Amino acid sequence: MRLTEYQSAQAEAKAIASLLRDAHTQFVDLRKKVESARDDAVAKGMKVSDQGVVSFDTEKLSQGARMAYVHDPSYQDSIRKDVASWQARIDRCVKDVDDADKGVEVAFAAVVKGPDMGDSTVPGFNGKAQGDIEKYEAQEADDIARRVAKGEKVSAADLAELRRAFRDNKGDKAFDQTFLNGLGPDGTLKFTNRLDDLAYFDDTKNKSTYLEINGGLADSLAVATGVPDFKDSDGRHLRFGSDAYNQAFQAWTKTDDARFYNKWRAGLRQHGGDEYDLEAVGNKIAVGYGHGQKARGYQSLATLMQQGHGYSPQFVADVTDDMIAMEKKNPDVWDLYGKFGEKDGDGWFANDPVDGALEVMSRDPEGAAGYLDPGTSAGKERSDYLLGHGHGSRDWNVVNTTNEGAKTDYVGPDALDPDDRKGLGDALAAAATGVDPNGPRPGAPTKHTDANNRVFVHALDVLSGQGDDMPASLRDDMAKIMTNHGHETYVAMSDLTGARRPEVGPDLDRGQVLEMTKQISRSEGSYNMLHTGMNYAIMDDIHDPSRPPADTLHSAGAAVGFMERGRYLALKDEQHDYTWDKAWSYHLSGGMLNFVPVYGDAVQRGADVITSAWIMDEQKHQADKLTSDSKVTFVHRQEQLNTIAKQWAAANPHWHNDDYSHSQGMYEQINIAANTGNALASGIAGAQ
Repeated sequence: MRLTEYQSAQAEAKAIASLLRDAHTQFVDLRKKVESARDDAVAKGMKVSDQGVVSFDTEKLSQGARMAYVHDPSYQDSIRKDVASWQARIDRCVKDVDDADKGVEVAFAAVVKGPDMGDSTVPGFNGKAQGDIEKYEAQEADDIARRVAKGEKVSAADLAELRRAFRDNKGDKAFDQTFLNGLGPDGTLKFTNRLDDLAYFDDTKNKSTYLEINGGLADSLAVATGVPDFKDSDGRHLRFGSDAYNQAFQAWTKTDDARFYNKWRAGLRQHGGDEYDLEAVGNKIAVGYGHGQKARGYQSLATLMQQGHGYSPQFVADVTDDMIAMEKKNPDVWDLYGKFGEKDGDGWFANDPVDGALEVMSRDPEGAAGYLDPGTSAGKERSDYLLGHGHGSRDWNVVNTTNEGAKTDYVGPDALDPDDRKGLGDALAAAATGVDPNGPRPGAPTKHTDANNRVFVHALDVLSGQGDDMPASLRDDMAKIMTNHGHETYVAMSDLTGARRPEVGPDLDRGQVLEMTKQISRSEGSYNMLHTGMNYAIMDDIHDPSRPPADTLHSAGAAVGFMERGRYLALKDEQHDYTWDKAWSYHLSGGMLNFVPVYGDAVQRGADVITSAWIMDEQKHQADKLTSDSKVTFVHRQEQLNTIAKQWAAANPHWHNDDYSHSQGMYEQINIAANTGNALASGIAGAQ
């Protein structure tokens, strides 16, 4: 045997030994997880068979508990749900073992193959053998992905292997970087596009399979491009966008750990403007202008990223900045014919990749705040570009149009996307509040950072300054933000003296708050959100022991009058832009309720009562499309104002005098305050 063969044999033997150690470590860890799940289930009153089947252990019940179980259907239903939950957990653990076993099989099949295996007569050894199971899994997955991207027919077994590889290696940076390095940015974009073609057009019966693989690809990209959680010398987290964070990031980019990140960002810059085949785009228009059009690389990237989880804010920010740099050179770079919205069935495609990336950014509120923070030069530039109107601001018209001519169609002006600024609205709301607009409602009060406050104040300034040119698509988002900053907003609306300052948060310009109230009131859902939010703020103020009771009653009335004036101004001006339905209705989505601050039980109950009364007022006067300027507020807000007064009395049972008697005086006082607040807002509007 030649020396090279001995060396190859030695390399292969060492690799096999490493693979065996790797496999042993994996299986020991996974076995512990299975045993832990079983023990936890047993501790909660379950039985687990040797085959992993979970059932309720009635033998542990006392006679009385057993009788209750037999005769109580609700108890039985609760147990069935518990059994199903424990069964799902154990099944996942067992599935993890199966996936790992398959991964080991892939690795051992590959380790004995290589470019230097000798001739056909004498068995050779793999001198390039590696001792990492995940790397062999990545190479196998890469081979399948390349064939998919080329449009080759891929077997169900190969697709199952891709799904398994992503499951088994979820969160494994070595696997993800090896896999994506093999494909490269160009190959990855072709791969994700082909998966979308198969899911939505060519093989729809297996749609869930392709979307699962695309989701695994998106998560792999998130892990592979992950940036460390930088800490200061005391081990404290460095906030994204801060000077200390930026210094730490710049230092990291010069390390070996950042090689993949730097290489991939450069690759995406190279291919982000390239054109790619995608059936949702090419076949959007059957005949004429737009038929056969192509998707840009960054559009495919944003579409992919929206399917993933856990992207580092730095990567999302860098990609978004690179997209913006590209569109500043060519404002029409993303323009396509046809509509790509949820109603059109193609809302999954991020035809506006900047807006799509901003939606991904919104899932990390700290990242969104760091990106849009006007307290930094980069953040202010971005914020002004995205929120601005006119010269120097972004062109949001990304839809090409045609007009019908006498003999042939001709190109028309660009138009807004059906889901115009959806990503920007989500990112703005997250940045200004610290709340993920599409996540669960916070379980505790959200503490606003200085960056949150700066984003809010700047957005209020910029958007209110646009007046009736403010984008309608941002009304909901500004209502969410003002609701979440309920205390500051309420102080601006309710202070008749102009002397009160918020106990927390920024001091807001009342003229800007009025203009924003007007713009928000142009849309029914946005108006409902803001008014509901202020009902909570009213009750929170009433229950504030540091405030004189008389002042809280006056403030409540003034805020109602202020908001009523804002609505009047919305109807009075440009009534064609008024987007309410003919029949007024009240509905708040879960996403909107996420932004209602967490209050105590007394405030919560009181706000619910006030909101119910306000709804009664709205329903009584839903036919009044325009409240006459001469009508007093209490005529249209009588139920709400009276209910506020009653809630005020309940919170102050021992505080009353002749002017604030609980039988009549308090009603008169809140009505006076409401009309005064209305008049104050009218004066502010007249002065603008």
